[in-house]
Amino acid sequence: MVDLFAQLVARNEALELALAKKLRAFKTTEKVSPNQLKLLLETVSSNALSETPANAEGESEAEDTTAGETAAEQLGKMVENERNRRATEQTQPPPARPRRTPFPPNLPREDNPILMPDAERPCPKCGLERRCAGHDVSEVLELVPARVIVRRDLREKLACDACDAPNFSRAPVGDRVVQGGQYGPRLVAQLLVDKYRDGLPLHRQRERYRRMSVDLSVSTLADQVTYGAELLQPLWRAAQIAALKSNVLHLDGTSLAFFSGEGKDTKRHKKLGALWGFVGDQDVALYLFAPSGHATFADGHTIGPVDFLRLRSGYTVVDAATVFDQAFAREDIIECGCNMHARRYFVKALDGGEPRAAIAIDAYQALYGIEKEARDLEPRERLRLRRERSAPIFNKLLEWVESLKDDEPPSLRFGRALNYFSNQQVPLSQFLTDGRVPIDNGVVERLHVRAALTRKNFLFAGSERGAQSAAIIFSLLGSCASAASTPSSISPPSCPFSREASSRRTSSTSCPAIFHSD
Repeated sequence: MVDLFAQLVARNEALELALAKKLRAFKTTEKVSPNQLKLLLETVSSNALSETPANAEGESEAEDTTAGETAAEQLGKMVENERNRRATEQTQPPPARPRRTPFPPNLPREDNPILMPDAERPCPKCGLERRCAGHDVSEVLELVPARVIVRRDLREKLACDACDAPNFSRAPVGDRVVQGGQYGPRLVAQLLVDKYRDGLPLHRQRERYRRMSVDLSVSTLADQVTYGAELLQPLWRAAQIAALKSNVLHLDGTSLAFFSGEGKDTKRHKKLGALWGFVGDQDVALYLFAPSGHATFADGHTIGPVDFLRLRSGYTVVDAATVFDQAFAREDIIECGCNMHARRYFVKALDGGEPRAAIAIDAYQALYGIEKEARDLEPRERLRLRRERSAPIFNKLLEWVESLKDDEPPSLRFGRALNYFSNQQVPLSQFLTDGRVPIDNGVVERLHVRAALTRKNFLFAGSERGAQSAAIIFSLLGSCASAASTPSSISPPSCPFSREASSRRTSSTSCPAIFHSD
């Protein structure tokens, strides 16, 4: 028995090593090439034909083929018809892209006059000086290196010469992140963008400032991050309000390691916290940090996903994680599933050697093709298109799944894919009931990409407070990305650390609005 257990452990380690090598050597994409998908579908079809009896007595048996085969054939025809429909609608070829993409018109232009040499200015025929007849203009993209300056705030003082008033009147102090601080808002804003958007850890930023002849310690930079996050809290709260009021809320979680315990005499332990990402109506991003992945917290200041969902009703797009079950027990909150997750199960089954999974992947390819057409439509028109073309494919896919799931072991990948789709059929079909509901939860998963990349560089937060600061900053940068604005080019009146913006912080109704460049 001990030898058998040791063999199983060794076998499991070998499989994990093989999987790790595969993930390292190949792209972790879920795309299946059309040629590969076509070949797999032909394999499934040929296998089904080979299993059909060919004798006379078998004709009656052939009529009684399994419902799974019948549903698969019907689903294949529906997908093929949808593919042919899109092919016929694309009558005009896409416009040819220019050889060179012009530079964005909002970039500033600087003229660089290039004069003819003095020896070539006279006319080669008569020898007289030639006049300028115009210019040949070409554009070259250049980079102006970042530079650090010392801003000298010259606060005007007023004194009255007509009387003996003892006191001067002074202009207000200039914009600073913290009262009496030495660092301006633009420096701190760039610090936050570089760390939490571009994934540049503070010790690397310190080296960059050293090359600019400025020596800033890592602890000083960390303090500025904390101060900046504190000033961004009103906008973060505005993001919470906007997310709660949204028609459709997306929710998904990712992890963030941090060190617990603060103070010199406290023993610090590394823990794995949770970053809960929310996207409201695909334009307001929000992160909430929790020291664990629990659904609720009773400490009065930590907010779990279920705690947050108690404050809203309506459509909420999630995966099938059990942590959300308590929230969806209410009738006023509608669970919407993620078809991206459902498709992922079939992709894993296909990678595991099950060719029948290609049938579901082919169906999803058709569904997402319809979604691409409906992307720019109004919700009412999008719903009409979905009911007309997506609903038949989805329902036939469900029929195919139901015909197979009882015969497939749930421990295998294909069985897990079938059971996931069957168990989540109601949430997965919600996009067919309202044009505002998306087909998947991709918008919040894409939001996590930036957090995951930056987390890979700085590895962990130094404290729970630092993790909370990261959640605040990730929220604002994510909202900037949704609003297609550039946080590093904020004009001074719009900077969240400036005097002009401070009066608008508490009255902000849109999280990314303050980040729009003038």
